[in-house]
Amino acid sequence: MAFGSLDRKTSSQPMAEINMVPLIDVVLVLLVIFIVTAPLLTNAVKLDLPKASSTADIQKPEKVEFAIDATGALFWKGERLSREEAALRFIEEGKKRPQPEIYLRADQNVPYRYVAQTLADASKGGLAKVAFVSEPER
Repeated sequence: MAFGSLDRKTSSQPMAEINMVPLIDVVLVLLVIFIVTAPLLTNAVKLDLPKASSTADIQKPEKVEFAIDATGALFWKGERLSREEAALRFIEEGKKRPQPEIYLRADQNVPYRYVAQTLADASKGGLAKVAFVSEPER
């Protein structure tokens, strides 16, 4: 560290080093202040709350099997239907609470446009839970 001299004649240049001691002092004071005040910031109010027991009303959502075969035919729980009928059923199921889960089984040879149309119809019907079903490889 450089110290300035009291003789003004010989010290014509300004001091080029930063004095770190005051900075460290300020940081340590702030650290002590935060350590002291941190426990005071937790406000705990002691309350005697009433006791109650209840059972959870857990409703399992209905599962709907929806299938698309290789020709693009649509099946709702094994029943063949048209795209318009499927869209109407998606709207009906979308109004239920809790919403049913749609399990979509699509043949591997079906064109993707049928799957995309089905997903769009389900989304328009207000359904949010659509799952793709596949078979594991052997």
